[in-house]
Amino acid sequence: MSAMRAIVEPNKGRMQGTAARAPFDGIMSRVKAPSGVTYREDALGGVSGWWCRPASVQPGKAILHLHGGWFNWGTAQAFRHLVGHIAAEAQVEAFIPDYRLAPECPFPAAIEDAQACYRELVNRGTRLVALTGDSAGGGLALALLSIATTSASFGGVIPVGAVVLSPVTDLTLGGQSWESRAAADPYFTKTQATGLVKAYLGGTASNDPIASPLFGNLVGLPSVRVHVGDDEVLLDDSRRYVERATAAGVDAKLDVWEGMPHGFLGGIGNFSASAEALEAIGAFLVEKFTNASA
Repeated sequence: MSAMRAIVEPNKGRMQGTAARAPFDGIMSRVKAPSGVTYREDALGGVSGWWCRPASVQPGKAILHLHGGWFNWGTAQAFRHLVGHIAAEAQVEAFIPDYRLAPECPFPAAIEDAQACYRELVNRGTRLVALTGDSAGGGLALALLSIATTSASFGGVIPVGAVVLSPVTDLTLGGQSWESRAAADPYFTKTQATGLVKAYLGGTASNDPIASPLFGNLVGLPSVRVHVGDDEVLLDDSRRYVERATAAGVDAKLDVWEGMPHGFLGGIGNFSASAEALEAIGAFLVEKFTNASA
């Protein structure tokens, strides 16, 4: 971890705007490839993306993963190894959409694309779908979870559950960890995030419940598991979401990983915490898919 911090901290807060897309993809592409997982390009609901298919999969089941990148960066191809690990642990194929990015396509383009993918999965006959997502994609996954649970436009197919990694749930940037973890976080600053969020929201209010799922109605949601590092400014986005979800009667649980920064799951092969978190994610997804099949 000390070696990683020495590399990344000199660039803390400097990744801004569309110029950060290439270096961001470069970082994500370096995640260790999982064994036995193959990839193929496809499109769901008119949204292109990549399937991650483990050697052994269960038919009729799928994971829909929304990738991170502060709504401005990221590609399905760059995230395929990270998501491939999740798919392998769950023994279920996973699709990563290339949802539209800001600033070219601000809110609600990304969540519209996520809904289109979910709807197409249902139309193709998939009746058991889990939602996963990381960072900004974690926020999108939680917003989609609420929409898919309450909307009648998905054929009555409700997600079996959701797992999110360091989700962005509050675009007002109101969490105390923006201050309490400002020094500990090796990647992000509040000034940096403010610009990226502004580009994404356009003229939308930052507390809109679809843009910021922390402020949504969480009653009746399926089970949610949240994993976050203790050394990241987004810590309170996770804490407060789980607190609100639990108060609403949702089976929601939070794991805070001591000493871990944002995106630590991508350190699989280097950090024991990454392996342990991945194992916990896989066990949860296997349980939810199995119970839904019974």
